Amino acid sequence: MKEVFGSPGKVSGLILRMGQCLFASASIAVMASASGFSSSTAFCYLIASMGLQVLWSFVLACLDIHALRLKRDLRNHVFVSLFVVGDWVTATLSLAAACSSAGVVVLFVKDTNICKVENKLSCDLFQISVALSFLSWFLLAISSCVMFLLAASD
Repeated sequence: MKEVFGSPGKVSGLILRMGQCLFASASIAVMASASGFSSSTAFCYLIASMGLQVLWSFVLACLDIHALRLKRDLRNHVFVSLFVVGDWVTATLSLAAACSSAGVVVLFVKDTNICKVENKLSCDLFQISVALSFLSWFLLAISSCVMFLLAASD
């Protein structure tokens, strides 16, 4: 297999995984601290999806750290196939959650003016959380494409 940016067991892969975990954790923290987030199913789905992404990215970051410390190669067919499936599933769920939450935020802020009428909703925090979830998804999309490329080149 050829060397690709973001490969498992490499520093670039570890950086991608840590970035995913960081942005997803920040998205959860911001959304959970916003008052009124439970009023929308999309926001609850965003928290659940980002929670799954945190777990997935954290486990793979730990595997990358382990591989780097022991100078092991994680790029065998079984690992790469598992990484491809996991990355694509979490990427699909994360994108769906981010898009649905973004739609609700647009509805709240632009279309219905609920944020101006009801002061109990934290619409600014909703927007920040959704932006962080899109950043997390973007890093996951890069990892997903790298894993797919590695699986295809095997």
